[in-house]
Amino acid sequence: MPTRAKICGISDKDALEAAVAAGAAMVGFLHYPASPRHIEPEAAAPLRERLPKHVSAVSVGVDMGDPLLERLATEIRPDFFQLHGQETPERVAAVRERFGIPIIKAIAVRSVADIATATAYQDRADLLLLDGCGTALPGGNGITFDWSLLADFPSENRNWILSGGLDPENVAEAIVRTSPPCVDVSSGVESAPGRKDPSRITAFLRAVALAGEGGEHPSSTTKEAA
Repeated sequence: MPTRAKICGISDKDALEAAVAAGAAMVGFLHYPASPRHIEPEAAAPLRERLPKHVSAVSVGVDMGDPLLERLATEIRPDFFQLHGQETPERVAAVRERFGIPIIKAIAVRSVADIATATAYQDRADLLLLDGCGTALPGGNGITFDWSLLADFPSENRNWILSGGLDPENVAEAIVRTSPPCVDVSSGVESAPGRKDPSRITAFLRAVALAGEGGEHPSSTTKEAA
């Protein structure tokens, strides 16, 4: 099955159009003021309207309260909420039940214990996003994790997304080594923090498509993920 891709932290029309044109399955709008990728709901709403039906809109936030979730549900009408904070399995289940919107739960991976933690969310979230662990922000830090930790991740589980430090140069290797159903990128397709580069978005999605077909991206590396 081909690997899908999510471009996160979209905040302008050019980046959105590049993602759609090159074959992204999802685009994410980040609602977190501490991030350079933050976008207010009223600015994200017209971008969401530009999405074709086959591309899912994801509203991403960190420990969001119900008032913000209600606003996002009303103004953006996302296909997914991505919960990127310290939300418990019970909180994830409560958000999904209250708003009727599928949930992506992000898990920061440092060790095999975090993989075990991720499985605790499998019955509460619709998708798990396994991310590198940064110190500056909950996500978008450009940090990979040790992909060998996924060796014991249930192979029958197709409801997960690989994230953390991916870019056009290493995503093919990541796909070969981990066989993810979907990959996610944010800072890896930027020219500066929060500034998406349409050419890098296109290159990333081209590399994903080629790797999914069993090809080898010429710029992929063989270095170990760290």
